[in-house]
Amino acid sequence: MAKQQNKQQKKQQNKQQKKQRPDNIELLAPAGSLEAFYAAMEAGADAVYCGLQTFSARAKAKNFSLEDLSAMTGYAHARKRKLFVAMNTLVKEGELPQLIDSIAAVEQAGVDALILQDLGVWRMAREHFPSLALHSSTQMTIHNSAGVKQLEQMGFERAVLARELTLEQISHIRSQTTMELEHFIHGALCFCFSGQCYFSSYLGGKSGNRGRCTQPCRRRYNYGYC
Repeated sequence: MAKQQNKQQKKQQNKQQKKQRPDNIELLAPAGSLEAFYAAMEAGADAVYCGLQTFSARAKAKNFSLEDLSAMTGYAHARKRKLFVAMNTLVKEGELPQLIDSIAAVEQAGVDALILQDLGVWRMAREHFPSLALHSSTQMTIHNSAGVKQLEQMGFERAVLARELTLEQISHIRSQTTMELEHFIHGALCFCFSGQCYFSSYLGGKSGNRGRCTQPCRRRYNYGYC
């Protein structure tokens, strides 16, 4: 009985939070596992983004199979929520056939948008899967209104802005476009410029642009004089 009451209280809290949130604000949460996906849905997220086993910048997460993706899409849509798939790594030439198959599966699953960084992925999606909505990953380092306007011309529906922007800079970009804008507000924010950091790659050969960042910028360092 107590558990049922707690669930009802949580649902009421989620409804109240949504009423207080402006209509033009979408709360988007990442999910690296099924547990995280359902937790985000239960907590009231308007949308969730996730990655597959390949081409995801969160390669160290559990991530999802194509079967998972179809079930998650149905679950989200039944609750009038959205599901985005991030294929936001740089893609090598030999991976292009696999990329095509993956994008086709994402389209078939009925997800709401594809998040990407590599312009090769953009071209593949635009030419062969025109019905897929496209979001630019923060890894594209879109940091000014000129970049956003370029994305508009390329057919993107949303720009996920570079994480290092200030509120003032975001406000200025907002005033220059009607395009959907997204910005990170919480989590493991990169210390360096979004999509332009080679620290992990330089130290240990694990590229952040291939989803394998070891996050060396979060370690403690000492310095001394020789």
